[in-house]
Amino acid sequence: MIIQNFINGQYVDPIADGWIDNYCPADGEVYGKIPDSSADDVEVAYIAARSAFKSWSILPVEERSKILLRLADLIEDNLERLAEAESEDNGKPVKLAKTVDIPRAAQNFRFFAHAITQFSSESHETVGLDAINYTLRQPIGVVGCISPWNLPLYLFTWKIAPAIAAGNCVVAKPSEITPLTAHMLGELCDKAGLPSGVLNIVHGYGHKAGQAIVEHPDIKAISFTGGTQTGAKIASAAAPLFKKLSLELGGKNPNIIFADCDYKNMLETTLRSSFANQGQICLCGSRIFIEQDLYEQFKIDFVDRVENLQIGHPNDENTDIGALVSSDHLDKVLDYIEIAKEEGGKLLCGGERVIIKGFDQGYYMSPAVIEVSTDECRANREEIFGPVVTIMPFKSEEEVLNIANKVDYGLSATIWTNDLNRTMRMSHAIHCGIVWVNTWMLRDLRTPFGGIKNSGVGREGGFEVLRFFTEPKNVCIKY
Repeated sequence: MIIQNFINGQYVDPIADGWIDNYCPADGEVYGKIPDSSADDVEVAYIAARSAFKSWSILPVEERSKILLRLADLIEDNLERLAEAESEDNGKPVKLAKTVDIPRAAQNFRFFAHAITQFSSESHETVGLDAINYTLRQPIGVVGCISPWNLPLYLFTWKIAPAIAAGNCVVAKPSEITPLTAHMLGELCDKAGLPSGVLNIVHGYGHKAGQAIVEHPDIKAISFTGGTQTGAKIASAAAPLFKKLSLELGGKNPNIIFADCDYKNMLETTLRSSFANQGQICLCGSRIFIEQDLYEQFKIDFVDRVENLQIGHPNDENTDIGALVSSDHLDKVLDYIEIAKEEGGKLLCGGERVIIKGFDQGYYMSPAVIEVSTDECRANREEIFGPVVTIMPFKSEEEVLNIANKVDYGLSATIWTNDLNRTMRMSHAIHCGIVWVNTWMLRDLRTPFGGIKNSGVGREGGFEVLRFFTEPKNVCIKY
């Protein structure tokens, strides 16, 4: 399959006619090509976005909202087709794409279609001085959106929807590893009546096409989700150009389990929070800390459940763990298993490459549980981003809080307890942007999303992201 750039409402080949092989993780075979775009392609996309901006930015909010709602409907109408494409491109089970990824992509457009109609200006009467101040929220212009490979359409639309809802035009780059559903989105944008140039999709490598978006002098804001090291490079390039930045980066999230938890619910949810999407979610609870009194029981029950997870082809309805996204990523995750063992970790299960009959070259591995005795090991401090978790006992609230906060990341945390006072203490003291108590991945799109420390800068979601994609202008009138 040949994937093309989507610029000014048209599918077009890259200007230099360069192409990148696109691999299917389930069988390791090349099944298509994508553009190896350059700064020239980004410039053409920028010109199209700039041309569309004037009319799009002044289109009544209600009209923008209607277009986004039509786009949400079209995504839902194409659920099966998009889910199958997402699975083929990413390696995740089709059933996961059908129940999570594609519905959430539609929800992103629907949510911001409604949110923009409630996003209001502020006014302040200056009593005694006969003046009134009001603050406008105006679209920035042309913005850049760069999304990762783990939740391809889900996170691509999470950026695009609020940007265009706020009246901006977008130059977007999906991951070169998982470009297919972003490519398909262009066709749906046309059907929804999105004007040409409002959304432009440029495919290619991050160090070429992505870098060109970041360094373009007239793209005034960058929203990026991906690795922390890449985020640091983007920040260093964007800072001298005074761009607005939203960076959603890595995580090494603690899952803290106290003995007074609802054990059955905790066990089921922890299995999911550890290995959903092959552990390739920035919010996965990859460090599991269990109160000492519960530790041995948890270790036995959890390992038993992990060993019974079904590893298989993404099209198989019985598959729990599909393929990892690429050969390089599989090698990286397997390397971490060896590092953990060298540092004294005890591999309780999994951690091996798996061969699926008929798909011998696919990127499969068994989910791994590693018992560690110290939080100083690399497996407990570096983001692995695969089906690997560490488990470790703790004796006190103070001890586990200190360990949880010691890493460089601060994206999310999960706490399992039925003690309300402990819930409040821990939620306030833990260093992260999102805390789940007795649940995981329960999202309300009105709430701010993002992390602290090496997990990023800024917040997405709700009015927070609409503020990011607009510039405030205060007007003071003396009367």
